[in-house]
Amino acid sequence: MFKRILIANRSEIAVRVIRAAREMGLETVAVYSEADRESRHVAMADRAVCIGPGPSKLSYLDQEAVLTAAKISGADAVHPGYGFLSENADFAEACAKRGLVFIGPPPQASRKLGFKSAGKAVAREASVPCVPGTKGDISTVDPKEIEAIGYPVLIKASAGGGGKGMRVVREASELKSQLEAAATEAKAAFGDGSVFIEKLLERPRHVEIQIAADTHGNVVAFPERDCTVQRRHQKLIEESPSPALTPEIRREMQGAAVRLAKAAGYQNVGTVEFLFQDGKFYFIEVNARLQVEHPVTEAVAGVDLMELMIRIAAGEKLPFDQERASQIRCHAIEHRINAEDPDNGFMPCPGRLNGLELPGGAGVRVDTHAYPGYTIPSYYDSMIAKLIVTAEDRPRALRRALRALGELKVDGVKTTASLHAKVVAHPVFMSGDFDTHFIETHKILDREAAHA
Repeated sequence: MFKRILIANRSEIAVRVIRAAREMGLETVAVYSEADRESRHVAMADRAVCIGPGPSKLSYLDQEAVLTAAKISGADAVHPGYGFLSENADFAEACAKRGLVFIGPPPQASRKLGFKSAGKAVAREASVPCVPGTKGDISTVDPKEIEAIGYPVLIKASAGGGGKGMRVVREASELKSQLEAAATEAKAAFGDGSVFIEKLLERPRHVEIQIAADTHGNVVAFPERDCTVQRRHQKLIEESPSPALTPEIRREMQGAAVRLAKAAGYQNVGTVEFLFQDGKFYFIEVNARLQVEHPVTEAVAGVDLMELMIRIAAGEKLPFDQERASQIRCHAIEHRINAEDPDNGFMPCPGRLNGLELPGGAGVRVDTHAYPGYTIPSYYDSMIAKLIVTAEDRPRALRRALRALGELKVDGVKTTASLHAKVVAHPVFMSGDFDTHFIETHKILDREAAHA
């Protein structure tokens, strides 16, 4: 087992790693930018190293700065969290060259699955259902090939997510211009303009399977997370189990995720994402890292995924089999609370938290790095907390979520908490019968069109 872990990240995920490591008796090293000097993770870690100014490119994305911090602090492993360098195969290789264990998948698996088009190729080989589309990345397109797929189609960036480089094309006359626009946006966002095209599913749900794979060939898949409630391809609410899946579909989806992981030689934890519509599921991508919404799986499956990541990276075997991994212990819902103004086009709201009251009570968990007096920097993702509620069934979980959201008090900046309360109280969301267009279809943001 390791002695000291460097956390190549910030905010609530860095706090999460520190807590898991401390329970395991391991020391931690925080890295931080000058803008994050007052962040909670810096104070909590056993050691802390400043790696540069505020902008991510000059700090958290600076591989040499992170690796130097690991060397001078005597770390023997690096946990990348999510975002930043977490899916960077070159960084994982650089860690190995410096004698550091990268707590995540091996570089070769990341390369196989990190690009969406490459991941689809592996999925096809593993007999995992895929959305019909082009066989790989494209720079020019054969109109006949797209006609065969059938309009409408979706252009997607191979190297990223979050809706960047994504365009809907409903007729052939739009194809060329939208292809160029998507490639340009992808290049600006991810440094890679590669795109591919697939059939647009008009009313899908977004469902994902958490996997864990050790270095001894064992792979398990946990119960699904339903991430259907989104705004512009950004997840807002995640829950498990999905109100849309039958036990049979769940088992099929888990089996597909395990086959894909084995085909790619995957190790450590990761997420296989699917679209689900009309009783059928289709593979879309693999996130070769920990997900923001991992606490949902931790609650439902009764497992500490962060500790599991560390133990797998240290060479230990999975401590349970598929039957144990499949057990559903409760219903869980996660709300991503962002410092954004939902009434003003989700404008980020950096600034000082004059006050912060967090909810509590049975079945309530809050993961955050924020505290009263903390100043939210303008350089990074706007998420300030994750509110996770659990209960014995979905109706009780919804009531608990409304109660907890009502208890959350933030003074000094706008947050998305009120939007989450609107969603949870909406009769369509309560029914469980919704799709990825829920926010727009039901006008949850009736002011958004005027401000976006």
